[in-house]
Formats: sequence, structure tokens, C-alpha cells
Amino acid sequence: MNESAPLFDPALVRRRIARARASGYASFLLERVAEDLEDRLAAVTRPFPLGLDLGTPLPLVSERLGQSGRVGRMIRVAPVSEPGGSVVGDPEMLPFGGKAGFDLAVSALALQHVNDLPGALLQVRRALKPDGLFLGGLFGGATLTELRQAFLQAESETEGGASPRVAPFAELRDLGGLLQRAGFALPVVDADTITVRYGDPFALMRDLRAMGLTNALHDRRRAPLRRATLMRAAAIYAERFSDPDGRLRATFEILWLSGWAPHESQQKPLRPGSAKARLADALGAAEHRFPIREEPA
Repeated sequence: MNESAPLFDPALVRRRIARARASGYASFLLERVAEDLEDRLAAVTRPFPLGLDLGTPLPLVSERLGQSGRVGRMIRVAPVSEPGGSVVGDPEMLPFGGKAGFDLAVSALALQHVNDLPGALLQVRRALKPDGLFLGGLFGGATLTELRQAFLQAESETEGGASPRVAPFAELRDLGGLLQRAGFALPVVDADTITVRYGDPFALMRDLRAMGLTNALHDRRRAPLRRATLMRAAAIYAERFSDPDGRLRATFEILWLSGWAPHESQQKPLRPGSAKARLADALGAAEHRFPIREEPA
């Protein structure tokens, strides 16, 4: 990462979330993700005495996990001040001094706005006790693909070029490697796509504002959006991404990642060549050996 030019403006992200919460946060996506997170955690048959909620815009996840009886106590690192004893903090700079103390760490729709995702994951792993679990969901690269395409074409037509208006979200293929780099054991990554339908593009834009998800890129264009560009983008959106009933699709891709802080009790892969049984025997199939062909020098 180039420290002189970060991708996101963290202070602006916090201001946008604070404004959204003060105006009545549009929580439908976060509620869906919180429900999915709880379902995924239900597959782990163990209690978690102490849990960490990392940056989730609302305390939905902490409240649900606390009410489930699976987590004894939740500590929340929140993007803005809120009642209930939460800690205002940044997912990239956890205020725990690198001490391992948590049995569980969760995060919902927060990590897509960090500038140093590998560093944030490393801090999460260090905050976990050995054999502690991390489970998080963040926006993926297919999120708002329709809006991105509409603005790209509209700006090219009306202004002769394009500026960054929708954040470049993480890609599924990269996250497994990031978990491994951060030192997580047994990393798992998968994706879920949520399609929301709207009557017009302006309703989508209002929801994005009500979730604090408007443009927070560090190198965003500071000049106001031109009306001609906005109206052309809305027209392109309606032309290209409408269903037969006239309603418009908006894609939100949720990337799920989980990993465990290493512990000696965890399963480990066998060393190459250490197998004591043949695959052919297990499949009840005949084993065929093929000659190795040597290429001429």
C-alpha cells in the first residue's frame, strides 16, 4: 500500500456511517448478513466466552449473538460512539495491544473499507486465543456492478472520461491467500449474491446513502456530480438492467471468510508420501502405471 495515497478516507467513512445512523440507517442488508452469520456460526458446536464485533455499522450482530446464548460477552469495536460500552476504533488499529484474549471475532459489512486488509486480518488473528474463530462478511467485487457500468458509460459520454465513484471491492480468489498470510489455519472463503430490486436508480442511491455507502474513495472527484451525467446514468441503468416488470436489479455480493487461530489440536495435512493406503483400493479400481516418455535432448 502507498501510505501517501490510501484507497479510502477512513474519517469520511466514519462520518458517512454516523450520518446514516442519525438519519435512520437502512439496515435490510445488514440484517440479512447478520442472520447468515448466525446461521454459519450455528454449525460450530462450542460456546464462546468472549467475542469481538469488529466494525459492524450497527450493533445488530453483537445483540443477536448475545441473545443466542452462544457468546458469553461481546466487546464491540464500533465506527462511531454508541451506548452500551462499545469501543470506538478502526479495524486497522485494534486497541488491544496484540494480546490474544478473544474466543470469537466477527465482522459484518465493515472490512471492505479498510486500506490494509492483510494487516487488519493479522491483527484479528493476534487478538484471538489459540483455536479462536474468525468469521466475517464483506462486500465483494460484483457489488453494484450495474451502477458501476452505468456511471462509467454516462461519464464517458457526457464528460469525455470517467472518475472513480464505486469502490473496487475485494475478489473471492484473493481472500483465501490473505487469510493464510495473516496466519489463519483452516481458511474457508465463499460468496453469496443478494439481488435487490428497485423502482428506479434514485431509490438505490437513497439506500446507499442511508447505509453510509456513498463514495469514500480518497481520490474521489470533489466537484459535484453534473446533473446531465446523473440523468444519463439513470437512463442507462434502466435500459440495461431492468426486469420485464420494469423494476431494476442491484447486485450485492457478500464474501464470507473464516479461519482459526492456530492450535496444536487442529487437523493438519499429511506429509507428501506418508499415505498408508492406495486411492485405487479405496475406489475399488484397478491401478494402471503409464510409462514415462523422455523427450529428446
